[in-house]
Amino acid sequence: DVQLVESGGGPVQAGGSLRLSCAASGYTVRYCMGWFRQAPGKEREGVARFAARGGRTAYADPVKGRFTISLDNAENTLYLQMNSLNVEDTAMYYCAYDTQFCGGANCADERFGGDCTNWGQGTQVTVS
Repeated sequence: DVQLVESGGGPVQAGGSLRLSCAASGYTVRYCMGWFRQAPGKEREGVARFAARGGRTAYADPVKGRFTISLDNAENTLYLQMNSLNVEDTAMYYCAYDTQFCGGANCADERFGGDCTNWGQGTQVTVS
C-alpha cells in the first residue's frame, strides 16, 4: 500500500514562508503527484500538480507565483514551497499520489483528487 507522510505545517505570520514535505513509500509506479488543501467549511481544492513523466507542473490560480512544487527522486519526497502566505492559505494540506494513471498525461483529470487517489494524513497550515 502507498504511504504518504506529510510534515512541515504549522503557524506562520502573513507574508511568511513554509515548506511542506511528503515522504512516500509502498508504490510501484506513480503518474501524478500533488498537493491539495481543505479549509474549514470549504471543499478540498487542488493546489499544485506534478507529472512524474516529464516533470510538468501546474498550479491553482490563487497560488501561482507564490508556491512551488518539486520532487526529490532520491529521497522519494515531494515538496511544496509556500511563500508570501496569506490568511486565505490557512487549511489542511494533503499530499496526493496517483498510481493508476487517473490524472492523465497532464495530471489534469479530475479523478486525480477524487476516489482514484492515495492520500496522506494532512498537515495543518495556519496563517495569521
